[in-house]
Amino acid sequence: MDHMTIFEHNRVILCHFDTYSAASMFARFGASVVAPFPLPEGSAPVSSPSEVSEKHDPEKVRQAILAQYGFAPEELVIAEGFQEWMGSDQSPIRIHLAKFTTFDPPREALEPHGALLKPISEMRGMPMIELNLLRTAFNLVMSGG
Repeated sequence: MDHMTIFEHNRVILCHFDTYSAASMFARFGASVVAPFPLPEGSAPVSSPSEVSEKHDPEKVRQAILAQYGFAPEELVIAEGFQEWMGSDQSPIRIHLAKFTTFDPPREALEPHGALLKPISEMRGMPMIELNLLRTAFNLVMSGG
């Protein structure tokens, strides 16, 4: 499965958490916080499927994000414990939370892709479905997940 095909079934929220100051920031790609492209129109939260297939594998999604954006492999990990799913006219879409492990926020790595790192307080105006995802991600990150 190539890295673009995997994004038919997955999206990623990118974040950076500074353990020293407890500042958390999320990548904002224009009018969306999910990468590499927004959720389909009409997406809504759904329960996780009874069986999670290979097309939703977190490590394959991480590899696809690395290929898509050219991030260094050691600088990005998938957060365990983030289990969000969206339904649309297509098959279920799993939302993954990927955390940068860099000491400083990787602003320069995101800028060529049209993304800015912003705190959750600066995400007003985003679609409500994405704000709810951010709130869940924020809670997980702040609790040490």
